[in-house]
Amino acid sequence: MTRFILHRLAWLALTMWVVFTITFALIRAVPGGPFDSEKPVSPEVRRTLERRYDMDQPILVQYWREMTRLLRGDLGYCMKMGDYPVAAIVRDGFPISAALGILALTFAVTLGLLTGVISAAYRGSVSDVLLRFVATAGIALPNFVIAGVCILLFVFWIPLFPAAGWGSWRQLVLPAFCLGAPFAAEIARISRTSLLDALSNDYIRTIRAKGAGEQRVLLVHALRNALLPVVSFLGPAAAGVLTGSLVVEKIFAVPGMGIYFVMAAELRDFTVLMGIVMVDTLVLCLMNLAVDVSYAWLDPRVKLE
Repeated sequence: MTRFILHRLAWLALTMWVVFTITFALIRAVPGGPFDSEKPVSPEVRRTLERRYDMDQPILVQYWREMTRLLRGDLGYCMKMGDYPVAAIVRDGFPISAALGILALTFAVTLGLLTGVISAAYRGSVSDVLLRFVATAGIALPNFVIAGVCILLFVFWIPLFPAAGWGSWRQLVLPAFCLGAPFAAEIARISRTSLLDALSNDYIRTIRAKGAGEQRVLLVHALRNALLPVVSFLGPAAAGVLTGSLVVEKIFAVPGMGIYFVMAAELRDFTVLMGIVMVDTLVLCLMNLAVDVSYAWLDPRVKLE
């Protein structure tokens, strides 16, 4: 186990370096810069700003200085927000984005597993066909389309929830639902397929021959093995929640890291973009590590090497 974790941490470091290099190159390849604006800036002020953020240096010098700064845990200062620390943006926005993401994943796993179990238990029935249709629609529709429909339904036509903001549980419901709905549909499809495959195994027939009830066979013996593909999906789902939250937070005015990322992209704020990308990459890699470790708990036959 220790060797496996050390190996994965080495890959994490390599992944972080690759993401940093690609992000650094893409940010500077886009036309325009943080000090280009409609209001003209005097050459003296522009040179001062470029010197403040090392942008007057050759590109390789900029790369090396930014990488060494990140290795020290220093995310730098915003270029467009008056020397506001990027770490403060992460400190303020990450707990909100994390709370929204955890709630969305919890909703996705709960609803997805429930739907998948019901669909597998009543295979071929009208309920199975209807649930599979809803799951397919959920996979096909992006979360911003679901957000628009939910705002029309539950804000304007049936005013149950507020349209935007943050602070009460009612303001959490719509963003979490819109963020988690596509993943709930995917989990429902995966869990249904896995359950049907598990129910066809020989050990399930043996358990039934011993007199176990159908509910116990389904929820205790078959579901445990059927969870492995669902757990495998949680790594990509975490990535989808991180990227999808950028749009959902913007639509519902949730003050998480996503809204800062969109703002930084519009303003060409290089340091904020880099800081948020690196934090999201670190969280995603740690989530994938946790998923791999959980395999050994769900299935003792799995050996971490």
